Amino acid sequence: MRMKDDDLIIAGKKIRSRLITGSGKYCNDRLIKDVLDAAECDIITVAMRRIDFDRPQESILNFIPKDKTLLPNTSGARSADEAVRIAKLAQAMGCGNWIKIEVINDQKYLLPDNIETIKATEVLVKEGFVVFPYMCPDLASARRLVDCGAAAVMPLGAPIGSNRGLQTKDMIEIIINEISVPVIVDAGIGRPSHAAAAMEMGADAILLNTAIAASEDPVKMAYAFKCAVKAGRAAYKAGLAGESYFASASSPLTGFLS
Repeated sequence: MRMKDDDLIIAGKKIRSRLITGSGKYCNDRLIKDVLDAAECDIITVAMRRIDFDRPQESILNFIPKDKTLLPNTSGARSADEAVRIAKLAQAMGCGNWIKIEVINDQKYLLPDNIETIKATEVLVKEGFVVFPYMCPDLASARRLVDCGAAAVMPLGAPIGSNRGLQTKDMIEIIINEISVPVIVDAGIGRPSHAAAAMEMGADAILLNTAIAASEDPVKMAYAFKCAVKAGRAAYKAGLAGESYFASASSPLTGFLS
């Protein structure tokens, strides 16, 4: 059941699902459609370097339903200039003007370069792109991205592909509380409980790939994450009860026994 008046709107577009998935790491790309159906995702990311435009019959795009919103990413870019070139290539090849910016110089932990990400965001927004920057969770950087015109910010929960969950929880919560655009937690989410916890904090959406694609049953796992995201959002909207150091009985301890 969907909650009334709780639509996610990005760049004027209503997003039905708050769960976004990637298209990598599947043992068979034919699973992608079934995963998207089970997760009820509207948006799917795809790395431009995985699209073989010279052999369209073998393209990953053939396995993505046409009614889904494609979010190409600039995976492999090590500078703002490289990210801008990849984004323009994606647009020229008919992938639309939505782009996820990934600028990564660190090849051990794959942590995003916030400075280069901000530079790329500023350029691409001015050229009409709807930009989703992947970032290390830092409030100052998030504010600069918003000032540049980012459609959302995407702080990582843990190093990409690590499945370690919300290692940066406190920093993400600060960003959620302080900026005006949607916050999409991206990278490191490994279990449905991680996704639910992020949504309970007030995250607007979750983006994940490895946790589904590398599971024993990706379709069932996609369904589990769908339920977790919905449950976490419902809990956030309901208003979580406060925590207490001391016990508090749920039923009266006196007054009924004589």
